[in-house]
Amino acid sequence: MIKYILKKCKNVKSAVFGKQFAYPVVEETLDLDALAKHMSQHNTPYSKGMIRGVLTDMVRCIKEVLLEGKNVKIDDLAIFSIGIKNAKGGAESEEDFNVSKNIKSVKLRARATGELTAKSLNLEATLKRATALTGTTGSGGSTDSGNNGSTDSGNNGTTDSGNNGNTGGGGTDPNVGGDDH
Repeated sequence: MIKYILKKCKNVKSAVFGKQFAYPVVEETLDLDALAKHMSQHNTPYSKGMIRGVLTDMVRCIKEVLLEGKNVKIDDLAIFSIGIKNAKGGAESEEDFNVSKNIKSVKLRARATGELTAKSLNLEATLKRATALTGTTGSGGSTDSGNNGSTDSGNNGTTDSGNNGNTGGGGTDPNVGGDDH
């Protein structure tokens, strides 16, 4: 289940100023060791250590081939690629272009693929408002965003607090004027 909180857009220059937007609550971030442990508990003959070793090698190899200018596709997860963040203003001409002056940074990009696409996630995700994090009561309970027509009643009238989670998910905070909201 994905818990969310609502935040009001405080960017006065935005067309959506004052509107409410949902942001995911991240309860925990698993590191490679925790992921290996989780995977080893899924009826596999491989130990946590063996899985950890394979994942560590995979990460190292993905970085290596990305830095060679190649993309890496892991089916049903993502296509990893390198992006370039250009400095503001750009170069006036090809002759004026200078890497240290005109390229701000290199970044990792990941684009969902297969079973992890937005369409697939929308069908499978269940959303529930984490009201205890914001101190609000939350109107209307919580709803399942999937297309199965069900409504989550909130565990027989109790509210799930999010267990000291924090907001995350890489979205733009509406308190900072980064996007339109």
